[in-house]
Amino acid sequence: MTVTAEKNEKVANMIFGSIYPLYLNRLVKNGKTKEELNQVIKWFTGFDEDDLQSLIEEKATFRTFFQKAKIHSNAHMIKGVVCGYRIEEIGDEFELYKQCRQMEKLIDELAKGRKMEKILRKEKK
Repeated sequence: MTVTAEKNEKVANMIFGSIYPLYLNRLVKNGKTKEELNQVIKWFTGFDEDDLQSLIEEKATFRTFFQKAKIHSNAHMIKGVVCGYRIEEIGDEFELYKQCRQMEKLIDELAKGRKMEKILRKEKK
């Protein structure tokens, strides 16, 4: 599938705090914890639990969420298909959409039982 400017804008304006509980519910159903979810988000964005809570309380959009994030230097290693979109084929002009899908890919992997050390990608030495 191809990302459009409209799709990018729609995701940019979604409220992170309204989506976070959906991520959490999915993981809990699969035997995972809030702490594991937050660990994955912290690796990807640099946000700790206090940061996440503040973003939820201020009703931050995904645009604000990703503008404030310090995306991990190994985020380029997140590849694959999420919601019908191949992450590595999402154009640079849709960076926010790509970051959203990368974070969802990490959450998907956690839900499917992938080991944390594989989810939190490291460069091979």
